[in-house]
Amino acid sequence: QVQLVESGGGLVQAGGSLRLSCAASGRTFGSYAMGWFRQAPGKEREFVAAITSSGGSTNYANSVKGRFTISRDNAKSTLYLQMNTLKPEDTAVYYCAARAAAGLRVGITDYDYWGQGTQVAVSS
Repeated sequence: QVQLVESGGGLVQAGGSLRLSCAASGRTFGSYAMGWFRQAPGKEREFVAAITSSGGSTNYANSVKGRFTISRDNAKSTLYLQMNTLKPEDTAVYYCAARAAAGLRVGITDYDYWGQGTQVAVSS
């Protein structure tokens, strides 16, 4: 089992940047594929980005491609999401998730463990 705690959210103006972190504890972080999801008020939770256990491959939602970068530091058991050129439509609670099986996945049910989320608000 792995426990996940997100941090780094906040209020930022459109065009600004934030870096989210997800600290993991428990079983070996480096054995999990990881993902970021987000949920805006009144909307379904949606996929943002994913990364393989080694960090060698990544996948992004079209809405964030070219603006967001997912990365991980297995030595520090930490997942990151660098968010640049933020837009008001990026406003949401952001969640990190861990997947015990290999491979990049975009579905909510593909992930086994979830953090509590961190709020990101982008003002226009």
